[in-house]
Amino acid sequence: MPTKETDPKEKAFERRIRFRYALIFLLLLAEEIYIGVFVHDRFVRPYVGDFLVVVLLYFLIRIFCIRKPVYLSAFILLFAIIVEITQVFPLVDLLGIKSHFLRVIMGTSFAWADVLAYLLGSVINFLWDVRIKRIRRS
Repeated sequence: MPTKETDPKEKAFERRIRFRYALIFLLLLAEEIYIGVFVHDRFVRPYVGDFLVVVLLYFLIRIFCIRKPVYLSAFILLFAIIVEITQVFPLVDLLGIKSHFLRVIMGTSFAWADVLAYLLGSVINFLWDVRIKRIRRS
């Protein structure tokens, strides 16, 4: 009797899920790039972009880790907060980073609103996990 790991139906299901996660990741990445290049406002770029970045990271990791992502949303939130805390200290300046791209990725100023955006994105990630878990059970 085949186990879940060797069952052809389970493997096909996992391939479909990985493909969907990859597609969602690529769409979110395109959206993040669009926001970063073309949107220069005071709401979408700073807050929606921060919200989406934790969702983007979630789907990137889920491409490779589709089983039991119990604490994934919390780990991504913690990572985002650590990156935000490094902005309290001018880490990009201390490291001598001149690349505009890297400065945007790492950030240059701390804001509590960014932490809130990361938190909201992580809640969405968690709710996604709950939804997927319910679907798999039925």
